[in-house]
Amino acid sequence: MTDSTQDEGHAHEDNRSFLSKYIFSTDHKMIAMQYIFTGMIMALLGGYMAYVFRMQLAHPGESVPGYGIVSAVNYNALVTNHGTIMIFWVAMPILIAGLGNFLIPLMIGCDDMVFPRLNRLSYQIFLLSAIVILVSLAVPGGGFGGAWTSYPPLSAKAEYNLTPLGAPLWLIAVALEFVAFLMGGINFVTTVMNSRAPGMNMWRIPIVIWMIVIASILFMLSVGPLIAGAVMLLFDQLIGTSFYDPAEGGDPLLWQHLFWFFGHPEVYVVLLPAMGVVAEIISVFARKKLFAYKIILYTTFATGVLSFLVWAHHQFVAGIDPRMAFLFTITTLLISVPIAEMLFVYIATLYGGSIKLTTPMLWALGFIGTFLLGGVTGIHLGSAGTDIYLHDTYFVLAHFHYTFFPIAIIGFFAAIYYWYPKMFGRMMNETLGKIHFWGTVISFNCIFIPLFLLGVAGQHRRIYDYSNFPELAGQDMQDLRILATRAMIGMLIFQIPFLYNFIVSMWKGKVAGDNPWQANTLEWTVPSPPPHGNFKEMPTVYRAPYEFSVPDRESDFWPQDEPD
Repeated sequence: MTDSTQDEGHAHEDNRSFLSKYIFSTDHKMIAMQYIFTGMIMALLGGYMAYVFRMQLAHPGESVPGYGIVSAVNYNALVTNHGTIMIFWVAMPILIAGLGNFLIPLMIGCDDMVFPRLNRLSYQIFLLSAIVILVSLAVPGGGFGGAWTSYPPLSAKAEYNLTPLGAPLWLIAVALEFVAFLMGGINFVTTVMNSRAPGMNMWRIPIVIWMIVIASILFMLSVGPLIAGAVMLLFDQLIGTSFYDPAEGGDPLLWQHLFWFFGHPEVYVVLLPAMGVVAEIISVFARKKLFAYKIILYTTFATGVLSFLVWAHHQFVAGIDPRMAFLFTITTLLISVPIAEMLFVYIATLYGGSIKLTTPMLWALGFIGTFLLGGVTGIHLGSAGTDIYLHDTYFVLAHFHYTFFPIAIIGFFAAIYYWYPKMFGRMMNETLGKIHFWGTVISFNCIFIPLFLLGVAGQHRRIYDYSNFPELAGQDMQDLRILATRAMIGMLIFQIPFLYNFIVSMWKGKVAGDNPWQANTLEWTVPSPPPHGNFKEMPTVYRAPYEFSVPDRESDFWPQDEPD
């Protein structure tokens, strides 16, 4: 037991009051639940925003009744905050903070994070940031509409945007969220490095824990320049400086460099935990040892390094030197190699396995298939020649969703269906889970495949009414917009079985037992849900986490804490 948890009084007897247990808890599991539930609420809000602006695209013109049609200003605010919320207030709190908090102590064999008070403060600041971003939508003038990338000069001067209050509040909310995740990242890395159970050496740490730790390090290394840039942007907004105003000697492209130096590692900050989730699931439900464990780690490190060398592929149309564009084309193509290698390693794990198509396994397989399509379409945008044509079209939007939806949504559902029995002690309904899977995945493809076609045809992003663009106003293109909108509504409807399943299963689901999936990692050796303090006795680890179907054993799984 770490000294910090002794100071907090973390004993196995749970005598805490309601407030100290559920509201001001320092228990990593409760903080994980707080992050996950907050992220789910923000996902509902972000999904509603998508519904509103997709209805505008399918039924342009504010005179159409019953469709929630919005003005151009509000349309831009909804698009901006949908992207911002889904990235920073859904993917990050659920996949990194939520899963990291719940899994790290349980999977490495300790009782809590090494800094439990800092952990609690991290969530409290995150919650404050969520409140600020929502308040920014309700101030006079409406929410900030300068896109989630917040490019100057639109975002820098009040006279350039129509939301002089919304813009700085949006920026403050993002800054607060970054502070919260810096605190969380420090806790994650320190805990894994210092509080592992006896025998848990570096090669016995589950892949999902490695992925969360590496993602936390990437975030900490990349976010500093953006925080400095955000302070300068806030000064431009509030006190009239001109860091990004070319008329006063500033440089708007400086923000693009600072933003994307953070923004592209950020993609891997949320991707890596999802990749780790998929690794855990496919090994368990293929009943096979994870193929090439060390190679996965080496390529993850390579991905982290390369993620700092690709940012300018977002700026091929910003006037950068063509020689620089060629360099970033090469690095962008190179970074696809380790990610592709990881996916092929996962496929190799499946090969010859005794595959069980449980709901978590379906989501894991759905992640692999969907993300592969996102990666293939990214090659077009990583090459300067094709990116110049496709830049800022709906092709970019569709590609981004084919990479980010598997990360933030499919990865989240895979994790929830897999670890729900451990979190709540009961099983989710498999039939409802499979209805949810097929409805969500099919609807998703029906949304974004049409958007690829619209992008190739030249449809530009962030235009709320295409009737003023004759070349884009044809009925065939409008039919694609309508198809995408109807599919999006269908996808939202298919979240109802999940919400029902998630809530009702807490009380009426089948009792799970400690290890319903017959997995090897340490979290499955404690009661479901885990008690305060996690382990009655601190475990000792004897082997790697993926020893399935070992010859000459009666059981096809071999828990890490079971002696030889």
